[in-house]
Amino acid sequence: MSDESPQPAPFPSQGRIAAVDYGTVRIGVAVCDPDRIIASPLTVVPQGAAEQRGKAFCQLAAEERIAGWIVGFPIHLSGTESKKSIEARKFAKWLQQTTDLPVRLFDERFSTAAADQRLAPSKLTNKGRKKRIDAVAAQVLLESFIESARHRSDLPGLALDEKAIGDAIED
Repeated sequence: MSDESPQPAPFPSQGRIAAVDYGTVRIGVAVCDPDRIIASPLTVVPQGAAEQRGKAFCQLAAEERIAGWIVGFPIHLSGTESKKSIEARKFAKWLQQTTDLPVRLFDERFSTAAADQRLAPSKLTNKGRKKRIDAVAAQVLLESFIESARHRSDLPGLALDEKAIGDAIED
């Protein structure tokens, strides 16, 4: 018997996908419709214990009929990976193992800034804004992934074991 874990299924070309804006305190989640036209913010999962997070993500996958996950990948403007990229990649691997669904990493540069701009006209308090910003950042990420997929012949983003443009990791 081999010690290697089974390879995940290829990333699906159809069905609902969910995007995750990974953070050390909160994890924002957004989903799209099965036709991958409209992305909507869904929820924010507190970091908490891995077991609780695992239950939350497995429940989301089942309830929302998720076919695959997109995890925001924070890389530098130069395209090189950061220390946060390592954390996001580790989380993405955990998510794939926990939910048994395929995961892609996708450049999340500026997603939180774009989410902040979207929430600017709202009359949310700082507390309300904090609760919402991560799910909206995940929505921005998912919209970017969907748009990129429409205009490419190959699958956008990176596989979990694929490196960004530069192999170096910058602070």
